[in-house]
Amino acid sequence: MSDILTALNTILEQRKSSAADSSYVASLYDQGLNKILEKIGEEATEVILAAKDLEAQSSDAAQRALAGEVADLWFHSMVMLAHLDMNPDAVTDILKERFGLSGLEEKAARTGHNTPP
Repeated sequence: MSDILTALNTILEQRKSSAADSSYVASLYDQGLNKILEKIGEEATEVILAAKDLEAQSSDAAQRALAGEVADLWFHSMVMLAHLDMNPDAVTDILKERFGLSGLEEKAARTGHNTPP
């Protein structure tokens, strides 16, 4: 896991024992999984819109906007993992396992389907 993700995970774990009014993350934990998932859904929609904006009008500002939305999505996904007592290493380990496989081979292995000829 990258240094920034490791540092973020440490902070997210610390926030679990914080009072709900002490930080945004602590308030998300206090509101529970449904609120965290709602935020992930919102951020995923914002990623989609920002990607469409970038495709329509390529600019540095649009690229930065998309990167910001993806950062928000990753952040809230990490909050969810921490809430569920999962370490982000579980995700990076899966990515490592998939590295070097074609997407079609990886999908076939997961679903039990054969890859097209």
